[in-house]
Amino acid sequence: MRQEEIWDAEAAQGYDSPGSGMFAPEVLGPTVDRLAELAGAGPALEFAIGTGRVAVPLRQRGVPVTGIELSRPMIDQLRTKVDEATVPVVVGDMATATAPGEYSLVYLVYNTISNLLSQAEQVACFRNAARHLIPGGRFVIELWVPELRKLPPGQQAVVFQSKPGYVGLDTYDVLRQQVVSHHFRFGDGRQARVFRSPHRYIWPAELDLMAQLAGFELESRHADWTGAEFTADSRSHVSVYRLPSGR
Repeated sequence: MRQEEIWDAEAAQGYDSPGSGMFAPEVLGPTVDRLAELAGAGPALEFAIGTGRVAVPLRQRGVPVTGIELSRPMIDQLRTKVDEATVPVVVGDMATATAPGEYSLVYLVYNTISNLLSQAEQVACFRNAARHLIPGGRFVIELWVPELRKLPPGQQAVVFQSKPGYVGLDTYDVLRQQVVSHHFRFGDGRQARVFRSPHRYIWPAELDLMAQLAGFELESRHADWTGAEFTADSRSHVSVYRLPSGR
């Protein structure tokens, strides 16, 4: 399925979970704090802005934010929170679409670069970020670490979360470097609701090479937005790439 088919009106209307999950204050607060720090006095551009989970509170912090988003239903949901003048959005693919102006920060959160399903598209995303940035500008990516070490021989699936009313699992195609995330939500009855999304997983070292091809240097990498140390056991990372100041 194409990304615009996955992120349809039903997905957009059920995406927000105020106060819990990725909208929980302990998750969202450090994200916004760190991005505001990195943006400094300059404007920010969010690739795949979605329903504005990060962009809206970042704008409330005084950082001008523009977005690029492929899904019109996700933009419609964003518009229930802020208008176009407050957070402008360009409709398009984050690997190719152009937003007006120049930015001190481009950011891409919650694994969204993996929605681009080929290496070429992911490299193009880095190059698109570079085109939008001023000299010395930063590109920030939040991304999960593939959990292939949990796959015993002959097994293709890993349960990444299990709690009352919800089971999440990833099925891997290690030959093509593809993964499909399956989200099962259920109540007391026999029926469950399923949401699936395809991804191309990226190792941190491959991500660094993509950055290098676009002219970036790795400035920092941490396990989360609070600055925790990134280790071999970290399940995700926040990587900050920077363009040379004199380009």
